[in-house]
Amino acid sequence: MEMNGIQFDTYLKNYPDKDGFFGKYGGCYISEDLKQAMAEITEAYFTICKSRRFISELRRIRAEFQGRPTPISHLERLSASLGNVQLYAKREDLNHTGAHKLNHCMGEALLAKYMGKKKVIAETGAGQHGVALATAAAYFGLECDIYMGSVDIKKQAPNVARMKILGARVIEVTEGLATLKEAVDAAFAAYSREYKDCIYCIGSVLGPHPFPMMVREFQSVVGIEAREQFTSMTGELPDAVVACVGGGSNAAGMFAGFLNDPVEIYGVEPLGRGPKLGDHAASLKYGTEGIMHGFNSLMLKDENGEPAPVYSVASGLDYPSSGPEHAFLHDIGRVKYDVVDDEETIEAFYALSRLEGIIPAIESAHAVAYAMKLAKKMGRGSVLINLSGRGDKDMDYILERYGIHE
Repeated sequence: MEMNGIQFDTYLKNYPDKDGFFGKYGGCYISEDLKQAMAEITEAYFTICKSRRFISELRRIRAEFQGRPTPISHLERLSASLGNVQLYAKREDLNHTGAHKLNHCMGEALLAKYMGKKKVIAETGAGQHGVALATAAAYFGLECDIYMGSVDIKKQAPNVARMKILGARVIEVTEGLATLKEAVDAAFAAYSREYKDCIYCIGSVLGPHPFPMMVREFQSVVGIEAREQFTSMTGELPDAVVACVGGGSNAAGMFAGFLNDPVEIYGVEPLGRGPKLGDHAASLKYGTEGIMHGFNSLMLKDENGEPAPVYSVASGLDYPSSGPEHAFLHDIGRVKYDVVDDEETIEAFYALSRLEGIIPAIESAHAVAYAMKLAKKMGRGSVLINLSGRGDKDMDYILERYGIHE
């Protein structure tokens, strides 16, 4: 498949380029000290990613520890409620720890072990990345520091408890809006002090090169599995693939399996309370080019050109930028990025719970909401949703804020 001069049969090998760019997006905009640290990570990754031993160990971990492959579920009752389009879900909520995040955390922690590091550092918003990294650290015997905004700590108490039980140190961040962006700021600051003895395990396809590439490659297992499973189940490819996008790791992994296929691909951003700046976190729809946290991408900016305040009902999506690969796929038109608001998301959360017995993460409910809208427009065909995580972490917050939907 070709689009705008890009051959998608070789896309994953050619993008990013050797300097970490997807077109004009990506790169490595950090201090010289940290550039050296990133170069060390890049060298280590390219040394071991082709190693039979590393590949074999990662496959064993996925099968014996994570419970992969995760299944695809046909959402028959939800589909019937919408019309003739058939909805399916790739069940990353059934991956160990309850979300897709462990796919790259086990890879990053295995890399840290290979490099002789003693500690892993990360940020977290919804807490799923923090729980996944704490799990990986416990598995490999590494120390673990997780930076988390105080707002998210209050919203995601179950995941905070899980991180602590797993042995991680949860460090509260109170600066600014005290959400995901500030947690990333604090984690980067800590890493700049400790990089000789630790590795910063970025929680999405964000940050300086090589992390957008590396996280995508660890997450691509989702799309590879999903493509094989769906064609085995139905004898054909889905007409559309849908995933939520904040930083964009679950989406990048899912999309990687279908970029070279005649399949419509949709990334769903959080419109939150509406299109006014500060009421949403839809950087691909409303943002402009800008550099933050070591990479160039599309970004929501305030009047001074700085990262703007953002909001989403989903703690894992309230980030003022998105991964550079998503910005690139947006610009060339291979992926269509659209939005759903909080109200649509909560309706989808309850619809999936009540009709299918699956309680999704609020992040994932954005993808479900968009797939429901898409099904009504399409009239016929099939939609495959990446159900990136389960909603255990969100239940107290949902009940407190929205109550029980009748």
